[in-house]
Amino acid sequence: MNLNELLPTGGIEALAGQLGIPPEQARRGAEALLPSILGGMGNNTAEFETHVSGLGGSDLAQNVVGSEPTQIDRGNQLLGGIFGSKDVSREVAGQAAQGSGLPPALLKQMLPILAMLVAGHLAGRSGGQQGGLGGILSSVLGGLAGTGTGGGALGGGSAGGLGGVLGSILGGRR
Repeated sequence: MNLNELLPTGGIEALAGQLGIPPEQARRGAEALLPSILGGMGNNTAEFETHVSGLGGSDLAQNVVGSEPTQIDRGNQLLGGIFGSKDVSREVAGQAAQGSGLPPALLKQMLPILAMLVAGHLAGRSGGQQGGLGGILSSVLGGLAGTGTGGGALGGGSAGGLGGVLGSILGGRR
């Protein structure tokens, strides 16, 4: 699974534009944050699906790539459902900073926007069917789980792959 399959067309460019950074930095940040975002989404797919639906489903991604200002509060609500607390979001950004070389403050700003892009794109791929988002998410997580510690696109480098960073951060908190 590559970044283009997880984000809508123009997602990286929209992310870069909103943060005032080059697209390559946005890509590095997204690759560093996505394993934790996806792992958090996969912790309880039924609850996550309900949460995404309540926040607008596929409209989440359109809000980021469209011409209207992005409603960051929707992304922050989404992160609350994914990670459970702002402390976990801060730790995710800190861990991602170590792997990407980007500042934690930038990655903290990136998190809600990226979460909206991913959740909205996956919701759109599910076609709005009940349980569809959970099925797509399970497929994505299954494809990423095998990336192990080899680094690869979204493999998580030496952090232990998909669950490594998030698992070490959550450590039974939720």
